[in-house]
Amino acid sequence: MIMPNKKETVGVEIEETKAVKAQKAPKAKKSPKVAKIKLDPAAEMAGVCKDCPTDDDILKENEGIGDEDLEDFEGDAKFEGVDETGKVEETIVEDVATEEEVEGENRGWTPKTKLGRQVKAGEIGVDQIFEIGQSIREPQIIDLLFPNLQETMMLIGGSPGKGGGIQRRPSRRTVRVHKSGRRTNISMMTIVGDTRGYLGVGIGKASANKVAREKALNAAKLNMFPVKKGCGSWECNCGQGHSIPFTVHGKAGSVEVKLMPAPKGLGLCVSDEMKKVFEIAGIKDVRIKTRGKTHSRINFICAIEDALRNINKVKV
Repeated sequence: MIMPNKKETVGVEIEETKAVKAQKAPKAKKSPKVAKIKLDPAAEMAGVCKDCPTDDDILKENEGIGDEDLEDFEGDAKFEGVDETGKVEETIVEDVATEEEVEGENRGWTPKTKLGRQVKAGEIGVDQIFEIGQSIREPQIIDLLFPNLQETMMLIGGSPGKGGGIQRRPSRRTVRVHKSGRRTNISMMTIVGDTRGYLGVGIGKASANKVAREKALNAAKLNMFPVKKGCGSWECNCGQGHSIPFTVHGKAGSVEVKLMPAPKGLGLCVSDEMKKVFEIAGIKDVRIKTRGKTHSRINFICAIEDALRNINKVKV
């Protein structure tokens, strides 16, 4: 009887075990390939992504956000067309409230301050409030004292036009990019007055146009102050209150303003947007000299407001 070789039996057993394991063990799935972001050799050291969106792309994506809310107050600013330089011709429609509408809105108003209770009872007038220097903390007080109050929104924002330049808008948007997404903040500026010597400037900020407009209007009413008028020009000497009584200075940020009295009939020697501030305050003739970055309209308007407030500081 011939005995089998040990090496042959061992080899047969190893082949059988390999075949059994191959039947039992499933085939491993290949992992999907992950697309790698290519980095520039110069930007790879700084960790800058080549395919990441730029600031211009983010502003273009958010250019139309919030425009649907502007339909609610189309009567405040209507844009008629664009000229060759890209400037927008706009027509401001002033909201004039009648005495009956103001009384109807304020019937259910319950004053929270002592000054509010005195104004509602008719115990104190407009001139007495500003002579004493009492602070107004309720916008309804202004509604009762000035039934014919006029409101105008300033064009402080803008977007790039088709032929260059800026298309001015009443809302100014700023976009911040966070990990959770983009956050838009809207700011608006409103001026109020009675065209007889009272002016108020207010700024409102919110995430929606309606809320920002209401905040700006309430802030403008709380910041109202009297504007002294006179005829301080040596060329006129008519004695009427068509201009300012003397030269005053104002400053806000980097913008410095010098207001000078002008003779009767000269008009407002200022830019078209700044004319709204003087018209709603009741000033018909004035000269202006500026210094600084006047293209930032918020600082420009605040500098004019500071100059008009400084008139009250001088005792004549």
